[in-house]
Amino acid sequence: QVQLVESGGGLVQAGGSLRLFCAASGRTIDNYYVGWFSQAPGKEREFVAAISWGGGSTVYAGSVKGRFTISRDNAKNTGYMQMNNLKTEDTAVYYCGTSWKYTRQRAEYEYWGQGTQVTVSS
Repeated sequence: QVQLVESGGGLVQAGGSLRLFCAASGRTIDNYYVGWFSQAPGKEREFVAAISWGGGSTVYAGSVKGRFTISRDNAKNTGYMQMNNLKTEDTAVYYCGTSWKYTRQRAEYEYWGQGTQVTVSS
């Protein structure tokens, strides 16, 4: 069983930056792929980024590529997402999840955190 806790969200002006954290406990996540998803009000949870076991491979949604950077520190059992040049349309609750697969598919993620709110004002 893996427990995930996201943090680092907040209110920021457009063009600003935030760093999200995904702290894992219960077991190590170094055998899992880690993904970040966002969910805006009234919308489905959408893929944002994913990272491989060792961090050597990453994949991003087109809307965030070049602005967001996913990373992980297996020694700290923690995942991260650096969010730069934030836009108002990035406003959402952001969730991290773990999967046995390197995938964009939400259904393939087994464990989820409770989410952290990111609000970008104009």
